[in-house]
Amino acid sequence: MMENMDKQQNLDRIHIVLVGTQDGANIGSVCRAMKTMGLTHLVMVTEREYAENRVKALAIHASDLYDERETYTSLKDALHDSVFSVAATRRRGKFRKATCMTPEQLATKINTMGDGKISIVFGRESDGLTDEEVACCSSVVTIPSSDKFPSLNLSQAVQVITYTLFSNIIGSTVGIVPVTEERVGESAKKIASMMEAIHCFKLPEEEGWTAQFIHDTFSRAQLSEIELQKMEKMFTKMCVIARYKGGNQEETK
Repeated sequence: MMENMDKQQNLDRIHIVLVGTQDGANIGSVCRAMKTMGLTHLVMVTEREYAENRVKALAIHASDLYDERETYTSLKDALHDSVFSVAATRRRGKFRKATCMTPEQLATKINTMGDGKISIVFGRESDGLTDEEVACCSSVVTIPSSDKFPSLNLSQAVQVITYTLFSNIIGSTVGIVPVTEERVGESAKKIASMMEAIHCFKLPEEEGWTAQFIHDTFSRAQLSEIELQKMEKMFTKMCVIARYKGGNQEETK
C-alpha cells in the first residue's frame, strides 16, 4: 500500500550540505535561509572549528540548526545514505556533469521521487566545489544568473534554492524506495569492473569515467534494490557471454 507524503514531510527529507565553509557568519546566514523555508537538516563537511558567536549572530532564531548539525570529514561519508545528491555549482568542465538542472527542475524531480534522504551540496565561498566533490553527487543544480557577474554569496545561493523548493514542492505519494548513493556506487564500480574484464575500454581512464556515468544514471533513475540487482545480473550475463564467445574465437584460430 502506498503512503501519502505531505509538503512538510517532503521538505524534511532534504539536507543542506556545506563543504569547507570558511566563515562561521556564512553558516549562520545559511541556517536562517534554511529555516525560513522549512528546512532544518544541516550537514557540514569540514575539519575546521568555528566561532559560535559569529555563527549565532547571523543565525538569530535559527541557531538550533547549527546546534543539531551533522559533521563529517569527507563528502562521501556525508552522502552515503542519501538516495539522491545534487551539487550546487555554476561551473562546467570536462570532468563535471554532462547535464544540470535549474532549481525549478530540481523541485519537480523531488516531487516525483520515492522516499529517502536528499542532499543538496554547496561549496566554499572562495572557489565552490572541486571536480572530485561534484563527482560524488548524482546531479548538478545551477542558478541562472547574469554573465556579467554570475557569482552568488553562499547564503544567497542557499536562499534561492530553498525558496524555490519551498514554493514548488508539494505532497506526493511514496512508492518505490530508491537505493542509497553508497549502494549505487558499489554497483557502478562492479559493472565497470566487469566491463574492464572483457576489455571494453581502450584508455586507462575509461573504467572510472564509465563507473561515474553508470552511478549518475542509476541514481537519477531512482532504482529500487530489486531493479538494481536485475541490472547487475544483465551485465553479468553479457560479460559471461562475451567471455564464452571470446574463448570460442581463440579456439577456432
